Amino acid sequence: MPGRPPVAERRLHPVTPFRRAWAPLAVLAGWAVHDPNGAQEQLTRLTGTMLLIGVAVLVPAAGLYGFLSWWFTHYAVTDTELRIRTGLLFRRTAHIRLERVQAVDLSRPLLARVAGVAKLRIDVVGADDKDELAFLGEREARALRAELLARAAGFTPETAREVGEAPARTLLSVPPRELARSLVLTGATWGSLCAALILPTVLWFVTGSAWTVLAAAVPLLGAAGASSVGRFVTEFDWTVSESPDGLRIDHGLLDRAHETVPPGRVQTVRIVEPLLWRWPGWVRVELDVAGSDNSVLIPVAPRAVAESVIARVLPGVTVPHETSPAPRRARWCLPVWWRGHRLAVTGTVLAARSGLLRRRLSLVPHAKVQSVRLTQGPWRRLWRLADVHVDTGADKTVTARLRDAGEAARFLGEQAERSRTGRGDALPDRWMTAGRG
Repeated sequence: MPGRPPVAERRLHPVTPFRRAWAPLAVLAGWAVHDPNGAQEQLTRLTGTMLLIGVAVLVPAAGLYGFLSWWFTHYAVTDTELRIRTGLLFRRTAHIRLERVQAVDLSRPLLARVAGVAKLRIDVVGADDKDELAFLGEREARALRAELLARAAGFTPETAREVGEAPARTLLSVPPRELARSLVLTGATWGSLCAALILPTVLWFVTGSAWTVLAAAVPLLGAAGASSVGRFVTEFDWTVSESPDGLRIDHGLLDRAHETVPPGRVQTVRIVEPLLWRWPGWVRVELDVAGSDNSVLIPVAPRAVAESVIARVLPGVTVPHETSPAPRRARWCLPVWWRGHRLAVTGTVLAARSGLLRRRLSLVPHAKVQSVRLTQGPWRRLWRLADVHVDTGADKTVTARLRDAGEAARFLGEQAERSRTGRGDALPDRWMTAGRG
């Protein structure tokens, strides 16, 4: 029987060395930031000639490092795995089993878009960190992404390359004007902006030192920018589409990102409703996905639209609008804020709400519940109250606080039964459908 032909290994795009050449320079910059006094002292000792010689040596060395790291990086797709070999001095080979691939995200930073390249990040079941291929030609990256997802969905190696990218149907698109208005109505934006204006002013009157004011103002202004302009740039043109691979999320003004959320891996869905969003009827939807960093599904949308998208993430789940409040005696354990804690249980999902000014409704499908715990401190035991903690597969916990102790005790046994039957009826973990169109 003739042996199989050797697997053809491929290199990354030729622009990759320019990206990797910055690594030695980044090390020097990190040292200068970590020890600014030492860096300044060393610079004062250098003459102009020594600086020119240093630059003449450092730049070619950085370029050589970038070229060699690119030259020794290869990847290949075999019948069973994606193999990535990297390392200039210390070799590393990643063997990624194709059946364990749950998502492949494609991102295009601004300079990468100019160069016509893209980066792939492979999300594997059970792995904490994502392996990546940076950079590939944009067309090659899309073709490889489609092939990996087709292979993970069960297509044979012979047909996976012919399937191409699965078709997608747009479910939601966030208009830029609506996104900007939502950021203006977000308390975090105004809170960070007020802190950036008030605290430096107070420090100026107290200390009279411009350096102290600058040291306080720069990080505060950075936080204010991140919570407003930064979020607008990141969440610009946010689009959610449905495909057989999962829910696709495209977003970004400068850096474009193309992410995939396998609905079967979603453990918790949170509906966040800030105080100032209640008048226009907006909500934000966040996710906890097992083995993934994807955390935002919808940055802002009307509640009815958001719930229709949630129905695609959690098939058969209806967001409960009627929730049970905590007993009135809970005010002795948590004055005023006890009113924000509520609970609802349906045939498919557990819904725990918290918060008065910023409401959060956490939805946990019964099939995703890993364990249930009851906690009760001395003071709450006195008032016959208890907290119920529900652990999910994303290493997250949803807590129903200030429940009646008898109700909480019954909940433990009932939830165990709901979880058992829910897992029996659950859909496949990774893909929304068995085939692709």
